[in-house]
This record gives sequence, C-alpha cells and structure tokens, in this order.
Amino acid sequence: MRFLLCSAQALERLTNQTGRLLSWFTWAMVLLQSGVVVLRHGFNSGSIALQESVVYLHGAAFMLGLAYALQTDAHVRVDVFYRRMSLRGKAWVNTTGYLVFLLPICAFLLISSWPFAVSSWSVYEGSANAGGLPGVFLLKSLIPLSSLTLALAGLAQFLRALMQLMASERLELTPLSSAKAVLKQAEGVEA
Repeated sequence: MRFLLCSAQALERLTNQTGRLLSWFTWAMVLLQSGVVVLRHGFNSGSIALQESVVYLHGAAFMLGLAYALQTDAHVRVDVFYRRMSLRGKAWVNTTGYLVFLLPICAFLLISSWPFAVSSWSVYEGSANAGGLPGVFLLKSLIPLSSLTLALAGLAQFLRALMQLMASERLELTPLSSAKAVLKQAEGVEA
C-alpha cells in the first residue's frame, strides 16, 4: 500500500509541475497575441512566426493540460448517479473507468500517433507558410506526449481509487474499535 501511495504521489507531483508550467504558457500566449494585434492594427505589419507561436502555445497548453485537468477533477463528468454514490461506489466507478476506458484510449492514441510524429521528425517538418516556425514536428509530438502524460495522471488516479477500495475493505473486515484506527491511518497516509 505504501508503494502505491508513493507512486501516486510522484505521478501527481509531475502533473502539478506540468500544470504550473502550462499556466506560464497561457500568459505567454496572451502577451504574444496582444503583440500580434498591436503590430497589425498599430503598425500595419505582422509576423507569421508570432502568430504560429500562439498556435503552438495553445496546442501545448491544451494537449498537455489534459493530465492536469484530470488530476484536479476539472474534466467533464456526467455524474447523474455518481454524485449520489458512497465513497466505495465512487472508488469502484473510478477504478473501472480508468482501467477500462481511460488507459486503453491513451494506449491507442499513443500507438496510433507515434508513426505520425516519427514521420514528421524524420524530415524535421516546418511550417508551410513563408516566415513560419520551423518546428511543426514539435507540435505533432504533443499528440503522443499528451497521451502519455494523460495515462500517467490516469494511473495516479487509478492507484488512488484502488487504495480507497483497499482501505474500505479493511474497514469492513475489522471490528468497530479498530476500524477507527484504520481510518486514522488512512487519513494520515492521504495527508
């Protein structure tokens, strides 16, 4: 159980750090887009590279932000039944959902997007626009990278739900007097 907790915490730290980095991407995107508007309307000029950098930052913030959204529970959840479930029921739904749906979809995305990114890297694909950024291959690499980071965040959430199920089973198997001790222990581990 300790190993599961340490693994989940390490994966969550990685996701949190990625989320913090992506918040700076959003600020940079706002500043660059403001620069594009000022150049176009104030000085009657523009920069394709500047416009494409906004697109690159937006793609990075969106694709890599999926894992952070999952971890912070900011994703869309249809919880007509979920919100009325017990903690154990929610843990079963989460464990099943991560194992049956999220992780296989992430594996499919990773496997199917890998050749797409590799072929882009093989020619160091650049922008089709004159004056554009030369790193389209980096943008295309976000697809397999985002599926990998989402899978890692999903694995951390799966481990959390699994630990919750294991703790609730212990509570059911122990007498009432020791159930409080197990609960305190589980709360101490979670904190």
